[in-house]
Amino acid sequence: MSDSDQYGSSNELSAAVCNMHTAIVSLTEELTAIDLYNQRADVCKDKELKKILIHNRDDEKEHASMLLEWIQRNDPKFSGEMTDSLFTKKSITKR
Repeated sequence: MSDSDQYGSSNELSAAVCNMHTAIVSLTEELTAIDLYNQRADVCKDKELKKILIHNRDDEKEHASMLLEWIQRNDPKFSGEMTDSLFTKKSITKR
C-alpha cells in the first residue's frame, strides 16, 4: 500500500484496515474498468470487437461483485447497510 493512498503508515495500521483498503481500492479499479469498457463498447463500430469489450466489461462486474462480497463479510456495519438496502423493493432514498 503506498503512503499516498492511506492515512497512516503501514506499520501503524492494523492488518484488517490494510486489507479493507486493498479491497476498496480494488473495487474502485474494477468499477472504473467497467465504466471504461462500457464506453468503449458503446462507441465501437466493429461488431466482433464490441462483443469482446462487452464480455470484458461483464468479467469486471464479476470481480467487483466478489470484492463487495468480501467487504460485506469483513465489515459488519457495511454488511448491515447492504442487507438493508440491496435487493429489496424499498425506496432507495426513503429508509
